[in-house]
Amino acid sequence: MIRVRILVPVLYKQIIIMAAVVEYIKESYIELTQKVTWPTWRELQSSAVLVLIAALIIAAIIFGMDRIIGFLITYFYSSLNK
Repeated sequence: MIRVRILVPVLYKQIIIMAAVVEYIKESYIELTQKVTWPTWRELQSSAVLVLIAALIIAAIIFGMDRIIGFLITYFYSSLNK
């Protein structure tokens, strides 16, 4: 009798959680198929090119900063040995 009293609320809670998960998945599917405005192929390509260019510029800036800082550190430590 005690086990039944403990199991019923636990099972009921699990059923409610699973129903909420199923409802969330259904609503997500509806939103993705009916409410989201997906970009066209042309918009997607232009965005990808823009991201690629920005990434290359940022990489070049970081590379330049790394080279300059490396040169300054090498110069500083070599001046200590003189």
